[in-house]
Amino acid sequence: MGSLNLANVHKSFGSVEVIRGVSLDVNHGEFVVFVGPSGCGKSTLLRMVAGLEEITDGEISIDERVVNRLPPVERGIAMVFQSYALYPHMSVYENIAFPLRVERLPQPEVEAKVKRASAILQLDERLKHRPGQLSGGQRQRVAIGRAIVREPSVFLFDEPLSNLDAALRSDMRVELAKLHDDLDATMIYVTHDQVEAMTMADRIVVLDNGIISQVGTPLELYHKPENLFVAGFIGNPKMNFLDVTGKSASADSVTVTMPDGTDLAVPANPRGDVAGQPMKLGIRPEHIGMSGGDASVEAAPTVIERLGIHTVAYANVEGSEAVFCSLLDGAAPARVGHAMRMTISGADCHLFDADGRALERRVALSDIDPTLLEHTGSG
Repeated sequence: MGSLNLANVHKSFGSVEVIRGVSLDVNHGEFVVFVGPSGCGKSTLLRMVAGLEEITDGEISIDERVVNRLPPVERGIAMVFQSYALYPHMSVYENIAFPLRVERLPQPEVEAKVKRASAILQLDERLKHRPGQLSGGQRQRVAIGRAIVREPSVFLFDEPLSNLDAALRSDMRVELAKLHDDLDATMIYVTHDQVEAMTMADRIVVLDNGIISQVGTPLELYHKPENLFVAGFIGNPKMNFLDVTGKSASADSVTVTMPDGTDLAVPANPRGDVAGQPMKLGIRPEHIGMSGGDASVEAAPTVIERLGIHTVAYANVEGSEAVFCSLLDGAAPARVGHAMRMTISGADCHLFDADGRALERRVALSDIDPTLLEHTGSG
């Protein structure tokens, strides 16, 4: 088993409250990712689960056993840190075997567990090497191997890929996803990189200033963010926001007035009387075109990035506090300083009220397998 329950967990450092009432259930075998900007409390929350930080209030249970007062070694967890924390004078074999030596397990059991971990991580030919002879990715796998041999109920990862270059991070994401499947293990993973979260997670926990802003599968968060924070955090490039004004509403749509004075109908459930209400219209860069659409914005790009398969155009647009980003076709005829018409469809848009809460979208995601909205990632 490997279930985890957080019940109204708080953490304060003096008068500063860092974690402000977090409750979460993680089932056995899930790959759950804590994600959020720096300072949101994700690493602190992980360290409290590990027993490296005392909780101020609330309750943490692992496999239905309250562990608030248990030391890390008795919690049934294993943690992989951002730094590899390997012993440079020891071989790969001895680094992986170290926690078993501490437990004074008999040599045959140590041998069997190390060999199993090295086979899973493809380190068989490196067991006699020292960490200094390994690549960054191999060293991280040794650190993971040291966690595997403990056969924990829950694996904890604290930004384990942040020290690797882009290519290695991509490779290790695949390896970690495969490892999760091979071990049928419960994994809690902390990262500030929402691409890592989207590609590996069964469920993502988005943290903002010490509270959970939303929990859901990657596609749930992408298609149905519950608030402005999640909408702006999930997606790369991030969602664009325009200041609009509510005009009217029907049973299944809300009509808003765009910054240029034109109207746009967005399939959404209205919340009260929308007439005259300030709202935010969200549109992802990848949902912007150069023809068709239900509305448009015009602006001259200030920066253009040619990526081959895509062209990314940045422009200052009326009604947008931030630079407006468009993800266009690789051959899009966009040029710096030349005005262009960027089109949007109401069905692709998100609406948020003055408090930043999303109006529920009335869009059928018929092109997406419904099971993907319930369960995604490697598990």
